[in-house]
Amino acid sequence: MKKRLLLLLTLAILSCKNTPEPLDKDSDFDLAITNIEIIDLEKGDLLQNKTVFIKNDLISAISDSQSNTSTATQVIDGTGKFLLPGFWDNHVHFRGGDSLISANKNFLALFLANGITTLRECGGDMTSTILDWQQKIANKQLAGPTIYTSGPKLDGKNARWEGSLEIASEEDIAPALDSLQLLETDFVKLYDSKFTGELYLKTIKAAEKRKLISSGHMPFSVTLEETTAAGMDGIEHLYYVLKACSAEEDAITKDIIAGKTSFWASLDRVMHTYNKESAKTAFATLKSRDVYVIPTLHINHTLSYLDEENHDKDEYLYYMGDGITKTYEGRIKSALNASAAVVKTRKQLDSAFVSLVKNLQDNKVKLLAGSDCGAFNSYVYPGISLHQELKALVKAGLSPLQALQTSALNGAKFLKKENIGSIKENYKADLVILNANPLENIDETKNINLVIKNGKVFKSLEQLKTTP
Repeated sequence: MKKRLLLLLTLAILSCKNTPEPLDKDSDFDLAITNIEIIDLEKGDLLQNKTVFIKNDLISAISDSQSNTSTATQVIDGTGKFLLPGFWDNHVHFRGGDSLISANKNFLALFLANGITTLRECGGDMTSTILDWQQKIANKQLAGPTIYTSGPKLDGKNARWEGSLEIASEEDIAPALDSLQLLETDFVKLYDSKFTGELYLKTIKAAEKRKLISSGHMPFSVTLEETTAAGMDGIEHLYYVLKACSAEEDAITKDIIAGKTSFWASLDRVMHTYNKESAKTAFATLKSRDVYVIPTLHINHTLSYLDEENHDKDEYLYYMGDGITKTYEGRIKSALNASAAVVKTRKQLDSAFVSLVKNLQDNKVKLLAGSDCGAFNSYVYPGISLHQELKALVKAGLSPLQALQTSALNGAKFLKKENIGSIKENYKADLVILNANPLENIDETKNINLVIKNGKVFKSLEQLKTTP
């Protein structure tokens, strides 16, 4: 325990100690990364032997290393290394109540050590704490990734998750959205545990009218056409897209509304009625309406195989703490007690989702890499799980470049954030230096040399573990 906490504390307070001493206090820039290979995520180009100058947390200039005449207070030699925008994890959770605030705060260090400089936080029961961290990180009072948060989830009456804002009638919609805007949250997150289809669609329309970005689960009591027409911007997870690929989507929706079946009971039917023409229509709808999809392949595989895979020796269990691992018990118990039919369906879904992702990419539907890490999501560990998600996307058929685009590049576009997520002049200097080229092997995203965030340079987790 002490070693783990010391490791995290070391990261949290570490700044530019890994770089040379200042060269010139009167220099032109704060930091220069010389002789580096820049990966242009938009074009897929590799820009060789470049120097990147940083001042006041912004990329001030990019030049050929041979022609450099400018000076910098600190210099990093990037020879043989590769520069990317800092990674974005586009689906994470901080949650578990007051007793787990400290454990959740430790995750900030794990994210940075894994090169993740931005998070899209998708709701929980720690909103005031998250907003406090958000401000302190922005003000450089706390080391951590930039956090864009939904604040509380929106759901129906008697919602599953603590901290949710419940919408039991149409009159509840405006006050719920008012509260999110008062908190200055970054998007609206809708959940599907208790939402009626009617109120769900009306909530999306109300958010759209206010020009708020919305994403979420979809009740099976609505169709993909209805949801996207209402103004939904992002679909979390693949269950809902897969349902839209069924030749019986409308019939399944009607049966759900009539109470003849349930979400889980209908999934086998959804899979076995997959239809190429229905899928083509669904993909065209998502593309034409600029709706992003967050596949979360890694968590689905992890949870689908809890009955087979032993995680007792996972390295990252070392960093979780007893409070977090205690929250894993619910899903583990459910998996171990599931019937053979349920286990079979889960594993078939895992395969179906992998195939679906390649079809989405081929049909030019925009994807976001998100891990869904956090308390309650068993063995999906903050930090490393984003890299596992990127690997899962490549295994599903995306190229390494396409997988990388789903992180920072698409993350910034989805939230309509400017001057971040790419390596360009006047862009935020959230950067990760890799020891090898991830365009050749996606596993190299874990081969981190240094991470740059808020003007500070952080070591990777592997380096910290060997720090005397």
